[in-house]
Amino acid sequence: MGSETDGDADSPRTRILAAARRLLAQGGQEAISTRAVSAAAGVQPPTIYRFFGDKDSLLDAVAAQGFRDYLASKTALPPAADPVEELRRGWDQHVELGLADPALYLLMYHRPRALASPAGAAAFEILAARIRRTAQAGRLRVPESLAAALVHAAGSGTTLSLIATPEPDRDPALSVTAREAVIAAITTDEPLGPAPAP
Repeated sequence: MGSETDGDADSPRTRILAAARRLLAQGGQEAISTRAVSAAAGVQPPTIYRFFGDKDSLLDAVAAQGFRDYLASKTALPPAADPVEELRRGWDQHVELGLADPALYLLMYHRPRALASPAGAAAFEILAARIRRTAQAGRLRVPESLAAALVHAAGSGTTLSLIATPEPDRDPALSVTAREAVIAAITTDEPLGPAPAP
């Protein structure tokens, strides 16, 4: 679904996505109803169905846009000289995304449909590429697929835990401690020689 005006900032589709994202930030997924989104976007409810089909597809489109924005921010940073340091930066950026926009993060990382989308797969591929560079540098102690899965699971779990913790009670050391534990489990201080098989 979509149209030739998808890139137009004032197209109905773009206004609908922007309105849904604003409502999401203000009140979470529960705040997104066809009526609320259509009113906020200045369109009639049938317009939402014409572009997205149903509410779940609209939520998928909002999550996909969130992944695209996230990917743009991740790829805007030049690679670090040290691939392990690049893993640290990626982890920190991931946690920052979740804490800056918890409702969008939950939509992106707590819905299996969003993670399985092309945009979700592209986000995971950036992590896999960072793991691959670490392996190519001889610094990976486990297979690439295991390393990527572990970083993804631990990073997402840490972020979800921080989101669920009231802000005054959040321990900033949680993310750093989890990050360093994962990095210690998957990397070495010195190159090992040939990388483990993917």
